[in-house]
Amino acid sequence: MAAVKQIGRLKVSDGHPNQAISLQYHYPMDLYQTIIGPFAEFDFMRYALASVVFLALSAAPVGVFLVMRRMSLVGDALSHAVLPGAAIGYMFAGLSLPAMSLGGFAAGMLMALLAGLVSRFTNLKEDANFAAFYLSSLAVGVILVSKNGSNIDLLHLLFGSVLAVDLPALQLVAAVAAITVLTLAVIYRPLVLESIDPLFLKAVGGRGGLWHLLFLVLVVMNLVAGFQALGTLMSVGLMMLPAITARLWARNMGMLLLLSVLVALLCGFGGLLFSYYVEIPSGPAIILWCGVCYLVSVLIGWESGVLPKWLRRRRHHKA
Repeated sequence: MAAVKQIGRLKVSDGHPNQAISLQYHYPMDLYQTIIGPFAEFDFMRYALASVVFLALSAAPVGVFLVMRRMSLVGDALSHAVLPGAAIGYMFAGLSLPAMSLGGFAAGMLMALLAGLVSRFTNLKEDANFAAFYLSSLAVGVILVSKNGSNIDLLHLLFGSVLAVDLPALQLVAAVAAITVLTLAVIYRPLVLESIDPLFLKAVGGRGGLWHLLFLVLVVMNLVAGFQALGTLMSVGLMMLPAITARLWARNMGMLLLLSVLVALLCGFGGLLFSYYVEIPSGPAIILWCGVCYLVSVLIGWESGVLPKWLRRRRHHKA
């Protein structure tokens, strides 16, 4: 009877001297358990992964348009503006998803409209007004939650918990993703033109203000959907960092959209696994992965990375 010895990850069968020693590697099974096991075993991990997939499909393309329109910090400002509305919804209905989502959406749209109106009637640019309003909104939101809730509630609003996403929250994220993708498909051409050359669109009679307003609605909707999982401070990360990373690799608009979604999916999946095994909050883990991808792309990104630009410049000088 052959004896079977377990040596680490190897099973060694050493029977009769003439019998060949068989080695059975179990790396594939271990790899499957490491990568797929948490999602196959736990419902909350599957819900979290589904929410990340929906957010990647909707928020990342919106982030690309924000980058193209030089409005990257506007997304950050609107994410902070969601907080007081969500806090008011929390005051009246507790941790109710419809109340907090409706309050956050109303607060975000109100700040966007106020920033536009102030910039129209004063000499201040729209980004300066966004900065002023978002700082005030953040302070108001923190005060409202701290006066009417606990520190745990405040941390939930600020940083979220993608592992606590339930079925209603997942349905909200899926609905926002569907609306965003369909709307972008309908207004893609005028939105691209308004992002690249708004003066030409205005000259040919295009309604640039309408597309700008619709786009701001999409931004606020995605931030409201994202804050349930990632919190108000982190929700903009999955929107902006994949888009900025994609810009370092591609210039074509279609490729930018595709790469931003792929980066968001990769970082979401990797961040969830990282948070599961290291036992850290999932939202910051996902954004940390996005940040690492950005830093790597800064170095080796084919379109605008430091190393490829240096190599092209060196090749040009030699020629």
